[in-house]
Amino acid sequence: MYLEHYGLDEPPYSITPDPRFVYLSERHRDALAHLLFGIGQGGGGGFVQLTGEVGTGKTTLCRLLLEQLPDNVRVALVLNPRLDPVELLETICEELRIDVAGRRGSLKGLVDALNHFLLDAYAQGLRVVLIIDEAQNLSPEALEQVRLLTNLETPTQKLLQILLLGQPELRDMLARPDLRQLAQRVTARFHLTPMDGAETEAYLRHRFAVAGGTRFPFTKLAVKRIHHHAGGVPRLVNIIAERALLAGYAHDESQVGERWVDRAAREAMAPRLSKLPRPTLAWGVAAVLAVLVIALAMRERTPLPPEPEPESQRQAEPPPVAVAVVPYLPGAQLADRIRLAGAPAQPAWGQLLGLWTVRANETTVDRAQACPPVLAPGLYCQRGRAGLDKLAALGRPSLLRLRADGEEAWALLLGADALRVRLWLGGGRFDTDRLALERAWGGEYATLWRGPDFLWPAPVAGDSGPAVDWIHDRLRDRAGLQSAEAGPAVLDAHSIDAVRRLQDANGLVPDGVIGPETLMALAARENEGPRLRRVLD
Repeated sequence: MYLEHYGLDEPPYSITPDPRFVYLSERHRDALAHLLFGIGQGGGGGFVQLTGEVGTGKTTLCRLLLEQLPDNVRVALVLNPRLDPVELLETICEELRIDVAGRRGSLKGLVDALNHFLLDAYAQGLRVVLIIDEAQNLSPEALEQVRLLTNLETPTQKLLQILLLGQPELRDMLARPDLRQLAQRVTARFHLTPMDGAETEAYLRHRFAVAGGTRFPFTKLAVKRIHHHAGGVPRLVNIIAERALLAGYAHDESQVGERWVDRAAREAMAPRLSKLPRPTLAWGVAAVLAVLVIALAMRERTPLPPEPEPESQRQAEPPPVAVAVVPYLPGAQLADRIRLAGAPAQPAWGQLLGLWTVRANETTVDRAQACPPVLAPGLYCQRGRAGLDKLAALGRPSLLRLRADGEEAWALLLGADALRVRLWLGGGRFDTDRLALERAWGGEYATLWRGPDFLWPAPVAGDSGPAVDWIHDRLRDRAGLQSAEAGPAVLDAHSIDAVRRLQDANGLVPDGVIGPETLMALAARENEGPRLRRVLD
């Protein structure tokens, strides 16, 4: 097979989590450190939460965590959380090898058995940890039961440490008002983001070397295309790289270029609807002619029409295919649209929350309109004044307060280029002239962005810690901050100078103060969340 062709001992990009192939990017190391800290001295019996998109490496980190736990730790690992509260307790007891004979099906009996085990473990100096993978699949009832387990305690010590691993939906679940008691007990949070371009290349080279390879087969452009198609998600990187290697082998090429990567991505990944070519008029005419030809042929083959079927047995005809075309609204008509839309801001806020996959109900919309700095764990709100160039640099959809003839309405900015803007206003999307928008808009905006939970309150000069580490990572990449010597990162004079350069490049006041807009600019290149369209077509 292709292994000999590339000088490999084994497949380098298998999606099976093999500890020998683990590559820890900086964000993976941070996540692992948060988990170990939470289990060790930092958890205090509360919850530790790790979230990340599908394929970003949560399960791999869980395996590494299990390998690094001290000898005095006992672990219950729940991999399938689609259980009711009783089944969940039974699974936890089975994982901890607790004898539950005669207690199955009894909530009280299972809790009593678990409590007895935890007290005995505490007396022996042992720590007990419950790890729930895919925790976003827990039902509210099961989550409440998990919360109640943290009530098992001595006068000075919680007896059970709980780790919740899940997809980003877990953060939205814990932001619900009815789960606020659980959310308040989360003592450590970390959101695992995809790899950047440099980390993707290092990841590919690392796995290739572990598999026995000596001559890296991907060209520079091929690596960039892998990162582009996979979005930095390790699992997708593996899938595309594996198929690209097979394509190179099939064509007897030792160097795999971007052409094979693009083809591998098309074969391995589901097509993105937004990238599909739009139907043209020629397609429509061809489709109509084809239908007429088929209809005539069927008519010739059927001399007499069949008896009409009863109405109840007729199959409904499929609805016509709708072509998503964004209409153009002349700038002179924008004022009319503003007057028709009216003043209520709730619909526009609902649209913005939907873009960030936050359920827009009355509670979330009302809270969002107040725009607190931290809208939900890891989700931040920013309100201020700006120009279109500044919003374009920040790169996120934003709400704009528009006025016309004494009336006002909130519009959602979805895209902008040199001549036009794309808005959602009054229940629909449309493109209009950029100059017309600027005449109706006084500069007031509101927007959302995601970032680690530890970013607020923002650090000030002289601070150190996770927020400063996060800021330094991005300043090195975007503002030329030189790497500091060994030791904790500090927000010093060199850091402040780099902050000013970043602010100036993004149209912000270069005052060196790390406020919400500066944090948002630092997070602007993160892959997570909706992006502002730069070119309208």
